[in-house]
Amino acid sequence: MSSVLLLAQEQPAPPKVEAPPVSAIWPILIVLGAACLSVLFEALLPKHLRWPAQVTLALLTIAAAGVKLVTYVSDAPAAGETAMFGTLAVDRPALFLWGTLLALSLGAVLLIADRSVEPGGAFVASAAIRPGTIQDRAQVASTGMQTEVFPLTLFALGGMMVFCAANDLLTMFVALEVLSLPLYLMCGLARRRRLLSQEAAVKYFLLGAFASAFFLYGVALLYGYAGSVRLADIAEAAAGSDRSDTLLFAGMGLLVVGLLFKAAVGPFHTWTPDVYQGAPTPVTAFMAACTKVAAFGGILRVLQVALESTQWEWRGVLWGVAIVSMVIGAVLGLTQTDVKRMIAYSSVAHAGFLLIGSIALTEKGLSGTLFYLLTYGFTTIATFGVISLVRDSSGEATHLSQWAGLAKRSPLLAGVFTFLLLALAGIPLTSGFVGKFVVFEAALADGMAPLVVVALIASAVAAFFYLRVIVLMYFSEPAADGPTVTVPGAFTTAAITLGVIVTLLLGVAPAFALDWASSGVFAIR
Repeated sequence: MSSVLLLAQEQPAPPKVEAPPVSAIWPILIVLGAACLSVLFEALLPKHLRWPAQVTLALLTIAAAGVKLVTYVSDAPAAGETAMFGTLAVDRPALFLWGTLLALSLGAVLLIADRSVEPGGAFVASAAIRPGTIQDRAQVASTGMQTEVFPLTLFALGGMMVFCAANDLLTMFVALEVLSLPLYLMCGLARRRRLLSQEAAVKYFLLGAFASAFFLYGVALLYGYAGSVRLADIAEAAAGSDRSDTLLFAGMGLLVVGLLFKAAVGPFHTWTPDVYQGAPTPVTAFMAACTKVAAFGGILRVLQVALESTQWEWRGVLWGVAIVSMVIGAVLGLTQTDVKRMIAYSSVAHAGFLLIGSIALTEKGLSGTLFYLLTYGFTTIATFGVISLVRDSSGEATHLSQWAGLAKRSPLLAGVFTFLLLALAGIPLTSGFVGKFVVFEAALADGMAPLVVVALIASAVAAFFYLRVIVLMYFSEPAADGPTVTVPGAFTTAAITLGVIVTLLLGVAPAFALDWASSGVFAIR
């Protein structure tokens, strides 16, 4: 017995498993926990209580996550830290992206929750309604709003937050599916133009499935190359390894294709115009702003953490992709007669500008791209909020001819929309100008002058279709049977006001946001 006790004493103690720091990921836990609670609200609450309960929960969730984020940022280590056993990297860029996503989702949730612009809300109240059926106000009042959109929104937001902080490719793939699947459903929930909405959802789902397959196949090849899916391990293997580069470059290509699809970068943008046009406008606003932030957050992390040492192999290819995206967005945007499709091609052009900042693997490139994402998101939220207010008997009036003479019907709305279009065009004293300036400055400092010249030409071309809408609103006569401008409710007014104020403030006093965006770099662990 004594020998057994002596042998036991000589055995080394098992290594202690260090608990992951929960404080770093409280914002994600709050959002995903509230999403699960929101599902219970749908299952247990009577129909007449669901809308106020869901709206209150969504807004409180965003506020609570924001408070936790601000509290953590004040004491966060400058070098960042990992959480959830190394699967999440909570560094300064991730914190900036989380703050951006929470702020943008606040505006999007306000648009989604509004029931005054579209009586009963923009979402169909019953799946049994036949596509194309138009309900009158009495039917809408009796059926209410389909509040399932709120848990879907929270799940998508949680997936976006995980996606841009993922420290390995497997976590990134799971987050990609968590953010994508709710969006596929949300795109098909439009109350009006149901066939168009459902067609958009099907196209988005099918093309998204292809993109996910590309992404996952790329993950498998990179795992075969590096023996790990962790970004730091892939970077180490790529920096010095005698393994075949075929797996590395094939996996890298497939992975980047999946990321570019989610970011709507041309030529991987084919879903964008149809989905932007067919989805309910509040969902389009949420998708256009928040998904762009999450997707480019993932692109930045993959390029700067995992693939930086191989930049000489992929940088030329992404130069070409950025040029194609800017040209497609600018040129095809000129041919559009639908406002939502025009903004969709505008987003493709902006994706090309953002890719320029992503290619510049410097601290200026990182901070400039993060700032651009912030500015573009708020402008886009407000833009779609304005689009939702111009309506006729069939719903939103999105054909450009219906916007003729809008300034005579509603000078205030026309003035707000003009300001937002000028911001998208990058006119001085707007956030769009500062965003483009810092991205192009970073690209010039990194030796990409030819790419900046192409970007400036594309910006000039894209400015034409923004100015075309402005001229149409101010210098054309309104049709006698033209659309009317709906008086916005409190939620839509708040969302548009928030977007306009931030667009103006970041145009005249961008220092605070720029300082925050440049406060740190990605942690490589």
